Amino acid sequence: MITLVLGGARSGKSAFAEKIIEDLGGGTYLATSRVWDAEMAERVQTHQERRNHLWTTIEEPVRIADLIVNSDKPMLVDCLTLWLSNLMEEECDITLETNNLCAALAAAKQDVVLVSNEVGLGIVPDNALARRFRDHAGRVNQTVAQAADRVLFIAAGLPLTLKE
Repeated sequence: MITLVLGGARSGKSAFAEKIIEDLGGGTYLATSRVWDAEMAERVQTHQERRNHLWTTIEEPVRIADLIVNSDKPMLVDCLTLWLSNLMEEECDITLETNNLCAALAAAKQDVVLVSNEVGLGIVPDNALARRFRDHAGRVNQTVAQAADRVLFIAAGLPLTLKE
C-alpha cells in the first residue's frame, strides 16, 4: 500500500503518518531534511523524540528512490517538500526525479507512507524562486498522488480521505 499524507505546516501530518507505520509494527523512517540552522535542528529533534524503538532512521536528502526499492520493511518518507528543496538546490531534473520516485513506489515490496506539504493554498509568493518551488511542489504532489493507492489530507490533526 502506497499512502500519500498531505497537509499544511503543523497540521499533524507527520504524526499521523508515523501512526500508520507504527500500526504495522514499525519500520524505516527515511528523513529527507538537511539541518541548516538552529530552528531546523529543533524541528528534527522534535521528530526524533517522538519516535520509539519501532523505528530505524535513515537520513537521505536526495537519493530516496533506491532506498525505497531496496527495502522490505514498512517505510515512512518525511518529507517530499524538503526532498524537493534539496533537488532544487542541487539543480536536479525535478520531473525525472519524480518519475524515478514513482517507479520506485510501483516496485516497492513494502508499505510506503510519504508526507508532503500542500503549499498551494496560501498567497502567491512574491518572488520567482518561491513561485517555482510552489509550482514544483504542486506537480510532485499530483504525480505521487496518482501513483498512490491512498491519499489523505490532514487539517487540524484530522484526516480527510481524498483517494482510497
